[in-house]
Amino acid sequence: MLGEVIANVFAALLLACVLAIIFAVAGRPLGRELEAKMVILFPPDAMTTASVRAPTHPRLPDSIDGGLLQSRPEQDR
Repeated sequence: MLGEVIANVFAALLLACVLAIIFAVAGRPLGRELEAKMVILFPPDAMTTASVRAPTHPRLPDSIDGGLLQSRPEQDR
């Protein structure tokens, strides 16, 4: 009875070693191979992505007439 247990343990170890050698020689993993896909993102080109039809800010005048301006109101402190 003890001899059968020892024989079964050695048979299981031999089977595990044979399977390990087969997988080592084949060089392939047991599961699926995972592949990384690299994507290179370039910075956007300002000339092709900018909107030239509708500016985002209003056009300001080049000069201001100081006589038309009102003085800042006094703040209560």
